[in-house]
Amino acid sequence: MVTTLCDAAVAVLTTAAPLEKVRLTREYAAAWRDGRIAGFGNLLPPERPARPERPPLMLPRDMPKRGRGGSAQNRLALLHALAHIELNAIDLAWDIVCRFVGEGMPKGFTDDWVQVADDEARHFQMLEERLNQLGSGYGELPAHDGLWQAATTTAHDLAARLAVVPMVLEARGLDVTPETVRRLREFGDAESATLLQVIHDEEITHVAAGRRWFGHLCAKRGVDPVETWQDLVKRYFRGGLKKPFNVTSRQAADFGPEFYEPIAE
Repeated sequence: MVTTLCDAAVAVLTTAAPLEKVRLTREYAAAWRDGRIAGFGNLLPPERPARPERPPLMLPRDMPKRGRGGSAQNRLALLHALAHIELNAIDLAWDIVCRFVGEGMPKGFTDDWVQVADDEARHFQMLEERLNQLGSGYGELPAHDGLWQAATTTAHDLAARLAVVPMVLEARGLDVTPETVRRLREFGDAESATLLQVIHDEEITHVAAGRRWFGHLCAKRGVDPVETWQDLVKRYFRGGLKKPFNVTSRQAADFGPEFYEPIAE
């Protein structure tokens, strides 16, 4: 029975079926906002979230290459990959809510990440519905198993988690999505393009939440946010920061180039 927010987080994290994970997320997020879930609790999250039997999970290097053309197959592969990212993002949001409950962060921190989980659940649902319209669905193609690595490597430190997940991984989504939207419109898939634009615009608020609470934590610890972020990214993110950056969307999230330009490849 779910009586605390950590109960809710663990219930979602241990649910394998994607649409049930979405349903529970939306139900618990609404209950938190309405005050029907009032306490935080202290139940620990699992080391890895439950996953469905499909799609098969592969190492990133073993994934089939996705073409950039406008064929139906390439568009399905793109939408499936994005749905997989959103499914992982649901779990990442619930994990941060529960794993770091002992940090003593303000309630606004929890409110933000419950909202992020709710947004990611809705994004997955939108992508799944679009895949269904195109005659496919989540699980029909393989997916890579590298996304949870960021959670594993930053499980010991909230600052590292914020530095890597919203301020690197989600910020990267802001960089690449506008070109993807442009290509989809060029290929005549206005419906998918519109869907991705909605996701992009809402992801700005997720990067903003990461930036805001990273700054709060740095002030609490008495450290410089720019230098600390750069140090944490060098230590815990292996992929490197790749140009070009979507400076406009990043600025909308209060995430200035003084953070990322000096350490970009």
